[in-house]
Amino acid sequence: MAQNIYDDQFFFEAYGQLPRSIHGLDGAPEWPALRRLLPPLQALSVLDLGCGFGWFSRWAAESGAESVLAVDLSERMLARARAKTQLTNVTFERADLETLVLPPAAFDLVYSSLVLHYVKRLPALLDTLFYATRSHGKLIFSVEHPLFTAPANATWETLPSGARVWPLDQYLIEGPRVTNWLAPSVTKQHRTISTYVNLLLAAGFHILAIEEWGPSPAQIEEHPEWASELHRPPFLLISAGREPKNAA
Repeated sequence: MAQNIYDDQFFFEAYGQLPRSIHGLDGAPEWPALRRLLPPLQALSVLDLGCGFGWFSRWAAESGAESVLAVDLSERMLARARAKTQLTNVTFERADLETLVLPPAAFDLVYSSLVLHYVKRLPALLDTLFYATRSHGKLIFSVEHPLFTAPANATWETLPSGARVWPLDQYLIEGPRVTNWLAPSVTKQHRTISTYVNLLLAAGFHILAIEEWGPSPAQIEEHPEWASELHRPPFLLISAGREPKNAA
């Protein structure tokens, strides 16, 4: 079973104070870039992996999706999501992504925001998602960028000159990274960009787009503290398709 840190009361309360928890999609700086990758949602069947408070699930339903299945491991997250949702075409279910079981060809769009870097058995999950995605369907997700997850000491360092730099080591050494983020001993899985791409290809997907997210000039003007992210992208965004590029 995956680590269920989000049901830890201390962690859950701290997570609830983040801008993306308070303001939803508008509080997630990478959301505009993710949104550009999405297809029109009218009449689509959508799967939201690691739905959290259900912000994307509600947005998808309000944007025309026929149905949304939103899954998460955390009972606390699901309780909050259900309390915030009155839409009848959104269903919340508890599921462990390490052992997820889905029906065949059930979804036109699989979406996941900052969740897959927690999954240890990612090859098995991607196989499951390929099996569950309809012809011409898409898998669109974000993860913490491998430059962010790689270092043993993932924090900015200040040089004698005063410049702030991001340390990089262990990039090609894949596997778990234990960090103190909102709570002690949070385990994430570090993978290189090439591993993400090759796992998707091995599962049968083809790559539609890859973005190493950084803030736009307009975002930096509004949030000057985000300028440092131009030196080390915090997020990796990937769009993958169900059919080969040369399919009819």
